[in-house]
Amino acid sequence: MKRLWDISPPVSASSPVFPGDTPYRQQWKWTLTPDCPVNVSEITLSPHIGAHADAPLHYDNDAPAIGRVPLEPFLGPCRVIHAFDCGPLILPEHLMHAIDDLPPRVLVRTARHASLEWWTDDFTAYAPHTIEWLAERGVMLIGLDTPSIDPASSKTLDSHHVILRRDLRVLENLLLDEVEPGDYELIALPLALIQADASPVRAVLRELD
Repeated sequence: MKRLWDISPPVSASSPVFPGDTPYRQQWKWTLTPDCPVNVSEITLSPHIGAHADAPLHYDNDAPAIGRVPLEPFLGPCRVIHAFDCGPLILPEHLMHAIDDLPPRVLVRTARHASLEWWTDDFTAYAPHTIEWLAERGVMLIGLDTPSIDPASSKTLDSHHVILRRDLRVLENLLLDEVEPGDYELIALPLALIQADASPVRAVLRELD
């Protein structure tokens, strides 16, 4: 059996969210008792919590919601590239060592230990020209182990607008702590939320043949 790596951080009330965004909350609608045969919960959460896929709608009012985007970019060969200590932005030179025969999906691990229970503004994002550089090499999906491909302080979301123009897909907030650099099969399908700006994903990597 092929080995799997679960690259989705656990989601709970302690999961960090962008300041002001909706945290995870859960309450019980029904509970298992002699008079009730099931437990059923009600949850409230931001679709940007945990590992998630942004929809083009997230940064363009006229663009598709996540339930209307093709699934093909979220499933298939990918490369995990380590880029530790590269500062606030991932630049092409941080990835240059791993671009030979690049598959169409690239996930970048920037942290030795992901932030699972606290929010920090001090995370690494993608430089917009790095995304352009990857798109020119046939990449259709980018991802990383931080909350956003743009810095937390950005008001213009330049990297998001590059993926909009280039029609790329994105995965954010992945958990890559146990993943060595190399090639894998990515499986990270978003839910068919036909009005939503993003969707949580259960992202996994599978060993290749």
